[in-house]
Amino acid sequence: MVFALSPQSVAPNVVSAAVPDLDVWDVYREMQRIRRFEELAGQHYAAGRVGGFLHLAIGEEAVCVGASTVLQPHDHLLTHYRDHGWALARGLDARRCMAELFGKATGVSGGRGGSMHFADARKRMWGGYAIVGGHLTLATGLAWAAKVQEPGTIACVVFGEGASNIGEFHEAANLAATWGLPILFLCENNGFGMGTRSERAAAVPDVARRAAAYGMPAWQVDGMDVHDVAAGMREAVAFVRNGEGPAILEAHTYRFRGHSMADPELYRDKAEVEVMRERDPLARAAAELRAIDATRLDEITAEVEAEMQAAVDFAERSPFPDVSTLEDGIVARPDGLAPAGALQRTAKP
Repeated sequence: MVFALSPQSVAPNVVSAAVPDLDVWDVYREMQRIRRFEELAGQHYAAGRVGGFLHLAIGEEAVCVGASTVLQPHDHLLTHYRDHGWALARGLDARRCMAELFGKATGVSGGRGGSMHFADARKRMWGGYAIVGGHLTLATGLAWAAKVQEPGTIACVVFGEGASNIGEFHEAANLAATWGLPILFLCENNGFGMGTRSERAAAVPDVARRAAAYGMPAWQVDGMDVHDVAAGMREAVAFVRNGEGPAILEAHTYRFRGHSMADPELYRDKAEVEVMRERDPLARAAAELRAIDATRLDEITAEVEAEMQAAVDFAERSPFPDVSTLEDGIVARPDGLAPAGALQRTAKP
């Protein structure tokens, strides 16, 4: 059920969630690709092939897939550190994404960023960001540039509900509203900021209701329903793209795994997780499509499995970055005499 909130509203108004031209097979394939990528990522993390932290979004696939059916290639996209699904839905190569997890030179960030820093400038996917809320202000800057240079282009910034309690969120929302910027603040509200329930950390747990403080409209959608997400995105994006200013879209979703692979999950009852698994967007979609064409569903499953296994094979075969490139990307030469990001090395005395 999609709810739209005007800046003056107290209770949300019901909006139709019908999206007649959404290809249910394509949507299922994308959710399946993301789910299988993350399952394999978790397996290889446990086997010691993936370093650093690994934050899985298993259960939240409907949000990134539903939203991506509406965003255009010329739009800017920035996400938080739970970014695998957003990168795949944006069209990044699954092989290079897996190679990034493995720390390989063929990764989307050269093996230097890992799980939290998937990016591809050609796709205007400006990255996952590990600093909670830090990317909200960057997205606001991109929206300002889009307003000046590229009318019709918007910035979409994805964040968790925990980030809405820090200063960058309020600074970004205030400036975006003051300047009438084309930016959509898309909150993935999975109910937990790490291991703390949102209602224990926020006086107003519904992030969409905070929009009224900045005079912007907001939409709330069922983040476990890809059709609901797409419907809400269509209305919110149309508002922003038409030059009417910023907006907030809040998707209530749920992660079936812990905050990260290192999370023992002592803060929630396993029974709660099992109840929420009954709303698994992938399982629900599979059940509906199997009733339509079981053979086609099985074919998609096999194709996705082959693609993701090939991604793992590619990552395993790829080389690690050469040690000679260790300092690349740290300092850029303003005079243009050296490749951007390359340090001039000098011999030690």
